[in-house]
Amino acid sequence: MKPSLQLKLSQHLTLTPQLQQSIKLLQLSTIELNQEIERVLLENPMLEREDGDGVEFSPPPPPGAPERSAPETPAESASEPETRAGGEGSSEDEGIDWSNVGQGASSRSEDDDDGDYQDIQAAGVSLREHLDVQIALSPLSDRDRALVRFLIEALDDDGYLHQPLEDLLELLPQDSGVELDDLSIALRHVHNLDPAGIGARSPQECLALQLQVHPEGPLRQLALEIVTEHLELLAERNFARIKKITGCDDDGLRAAHALICSLDPHPGSRYTTSETRYVLPDVVVRKTRGRWTVSLNHEAMPRLRINRLYASLLQQNRSQGGGLSGQLQEARWLIKNVQQRFDTILRVSQAIVDQQRQFFDHGDVAMRPLTLREIADQLELHESTVSRVTTQKYMATPRGVFELKYFFGSHVATDTGGAASSTAIRALIRQLVDAEDSKKPLSDARIAEVLGQQGIVVARRTIAKYRESLNIPPVSLRKSL
Repeated sequence: MKPSLQLKLSQHLTLTPQLQQSIKLLQLSTIELNQEIERVLLENPMLEREDGDGVEFSPPPPPGAPERSAPETPAESASEPETRAGGEGSSEDEGIDWSNVGQGASSRSEDDDDGDYQDIQAAGVSLREHLDVQIALSPLSDRDRALVRFLIEALDDDGYLHQPLEDLLELLPQDSGVELDDLSIALRHVHNLDPAGIGARSPQECLALQLQVHPEGPLRQLALEIVTEHLELLAERNFARIKKITGCDDDGLRAAHALICSLDPHPGSRYTTSETRYVLPDVVVRKTRGRWTVSLNHEAMPRLRINRLYASLLQQNRSQGGGLSGQLQEARWLIKNVQQRFDTILRVSQAIVDQQRQFFDHGDVAMRPLTLREIADQLELHESTVSRVTTQKYMATPRGVFELKYFFGSHVATDTGGAASSTAIRALIRQLVDAEDSKKPLSDARIAEVLGQQGIVVARRTIAKYRESLNIPPVSLRKSL
């Protein structure tokens, strides 16, 4: 072997820092974009937000308008500094169903209990805090109070105690002197706390604990029997079997059923505070002169510009600019890429609206099948660019706010050789179920047959999958008395 020189030609893709930044900004949500801009503002003195004076970017042209040269200054103006700009994107790369149990409790809007619930939510009181206040006021010994608090810590967010007492006992120190009977007594104290049903170990026990605080009488006794022994039959709507076993009549069963439906199978959930997710629409859809058009949401667009003081200092001392020259270039890149980001969002959104105009006129049932590739080919963009644009970007329409990805989906063939989108089929299933006779609900096979009569060929298992995605119970659970 001996050393030698070889010449080899090859092609490879090099992502410049500007292109990397363009790709990064394109895939960020509007809120994430604002966070990124805030980070850059802290690090780069050459960049600043608009205060009302200075040169601003004018809005990107609507799709189809002649392109204009963009000035080397910040992005488009907006009424508030939230997010802003636009431009062409870079290319690259079944069990028991509780659907109606608890509706009575949750639908009360004017009684005292609901008012208390709203107060709890406003105060942000957790379940454990609510229970701890009651424990502190109870006439228990310090030892019993500690055991009750120990069990409360083992409750889940719905207020259930899923761990067996035997397993919890093993968590206590061996020299504590606590026995299984002590925990059983402590659990009974938990069961006496508000809200009723707390500390239950099963749905049956949860509902039974709530029924026990109702006035005594034949109705409560029948409801207790159904809950503790025949809850699965009730969930299956097997009313004939329940009447045969319990010996009750239609009126009695109907009253017991209504009482059970007024209970809350998740008593602890009312104290669980869920994190609110805010969505800031990137574009707004309106119908103008008979055509659906898209415009950028100016409330979602940041106002950026080059800091004039630093820029003039740099101009006067170019030879000593040093790092400021690089920061000036980075600021210009960011301004241009933010503008390109919003322009690409606008172009893709308008293309989607043009393809789905029947949806905006008639709703989900008119949604047509659409793929990312179709939009990419139409706009001469890379499919991955369209994928980035449609992720975590939102469109405000007269029909609600939708993520851009909502308008894409799988399709099902029709007997005429065309296709129907999965969104349209789901909407049709929902319409059929909403209009069905509750005494004779439609089975999945019957729904498939009805759709087949409309020219949409859908298998029964596909109907079942779509129905489950809509949280529609099976036919046995939709049947009423």
